[in-house]
Amino acid sequence: MSSSNKIFFGDNLRVLESLPSNSVNLIYIDPPFNTGRRQVRISMSVDRDDQGDRKGFGGYKYLTKVLGKLSFDDIYDDYLAFLEPRLREAHRVLTANGALYFHIDYREVHYCKILLDSIFGRDNFLNEIIWAYDYGGRSKRKWPTKHDNILYYVKDRNNYVFNADEIDRLPYMAPSLVGGDKAKLGKLPTDVWWQTIVSPTGKEKTGYPTQKPLAILERIIRASSCPGDIVLDFFAGSGTTGVAAHKLGRSFILVDNNEEAIRVMRSRFRDVPVEFITLEDYKYEDKAV
Repeated sequence: MSSSNKIFFGDNLRVLESLPSNSVNLIYIDPPFNTGRRQVRISMSVDRDDQGDRKGFGGYKYLTKVLGKLSFDDIYDDYLAFLEPRLREAHRVLTANGALYFHIDYREVHYCKILLDSIFGRDNFLNEIIWAYDYGGRSKRKWPTKHDNILYYVKDRNNYVFNADEIDRLPYMAPSLVGGDKAKLGKLPTDVWWQTIVSPTGKEKTGYPTQKPLAILERIIRASSCPGDIVLDFFAGSGTTGVAAHKLGRSFILVDNNEEAIRVMRSRFRDVPVEFITLEDYKYEDKAV
């Protein structure tokens, strides 16, 4: 099956090297954060049972059953050396008016920005977006960490796509002060995005570790690409970038070298025209131009 949507199973650097220059309109990546530990997501069911192993709402007992476990190692001895060749290829494959959104956390963001400045040029850095959420435990030894960082670069700050009129609007906190028309329209989001994480019990969840909310990807894709464009994510994970791209009328290229990620994406895209490609079977010679 041939499709404009492609999912590669294999080393993302080899896939990037095979893509033509100036061929991708938007790149979003959520690389491993180099946390130094193994990321694990356990899926389980919880059913009311008098012999259950935990108490819940109303004092009733519930029985938990583990349905599966997804995991990957997030440990790199030289994180920037791992990223650099991939980011250089990302810059090459972007169109002249293309953009990169680089999703990272507080541990590595400052080092990654210096690396990205050297590749894209400091003048082509437009925003550091703070994705803030309020979920999970709270440390009592420091300020609880409840945000991720998304670095937004363009290939040319004088020529890039930003569809302000397509971005989801937010309600004004004091609508009576801005007038009826503006209140009805709502306001543009700033560079701080309040958005809950994917709920462990919600319909959106796939069970994949580090899955990001669909709303985050939809906002990025609406703002920085146009219908018919190609969106690339070469740390695809659960495939949320592809889901958002397809929903908004864009084509997508996804890459991951984790068998569990590919399994999740096969399930998630079962009703979407997608070509699944195993790198060993992919004829990639002479594709880069």
